[in-house]
Amino acid sequence: MRRNGLRLAVTLLTVIPLRGPGPEPDRATAGEAMAWAPAVGLLLGVAAAGVLLAAGHPLGAGTLTAAALAVASLALASRGLHLDGLADLADGLGSGKPADEALAIMRKSDIGPLGVVTLLFTVLLQVAALAHAESAAGQRGAAAVITAVVTGRLTMTWACRTGVPAARPGGLGAMVAGTVRARVPFAETVLTLAAAVAAVPLWPSIGWTLPLAVVAALAVAAALERHAVRRLGGVTGDVLGALAEVAATVVLVVATMGPRA
Repeated sequence: MRRNGLRLAVTLLTVIPLRGPGPEPDRATAGEAMAWAPAVGLLLGVAAAGVLLAAGHPLGAGTLTAAALAVASLALASRGLHLDGLADLADGLGSGKPADEALAIMRKSDIGPLGVVTLLFTVLLQVAALAHAESAAGQRGAAAVITAVVTGRLTMTWACRTGVPAARPGGLGAMVAGTVRARVPFAETVLTLAAAVAAVPLWPSIGWTLPLAVVAALAVAAALERHAVRRLGGVTGDVLGALAEVAATVVLVVATMGPRA
């Protein structure tokens, strides 16, 4: 992959101010950027795990506060765009309107009641699950948050595979939709699952919940993607952000399961 693809991935998915390939990158570069999304997720996940461990242990803030700080750091690092996408998609799909009207609702700058409720409970679930994972066993929370962020970004790569259309001609969705060959997210999924399985002997307290969490999150995200494409006619930037947040939440919830150490 060309360097411009990685640079664009960082600038699109984080607040890190790298110089991009230009004001309007071509679709090839956009495809490379979305292929790099899980790697950017690994960077963000490690940073969030560092916040979790530092706040919870040396600083003594407690697991709940540490989990809230870790989740907040992820929101700040991504400019809150994925959470905004989740709220917009909830409003659009929940409206029951035809595709054009639903997309118009999603484009509005305000958030409706369903979007607010979805956003509230998603963040609550993420913080509560991460706090429980961290209190259940040493470093379970760190492993869970890293896996959650990587898996969340992996769903974005899957949603940009060839054959998935854009819902409208403009915006991020139009730039990245259909730009990634299916073999790329497939290979990245195999690597992600292999890493999750390899973590089992390293963190025995986690057991097999981590690879199960990855599978569950990808399955839920795939169902949401199909529903969004069926209702809206394709993907948008909001759909991509929603997929990342939903998948990350599923990973964190499943990763909390299992016996306490």
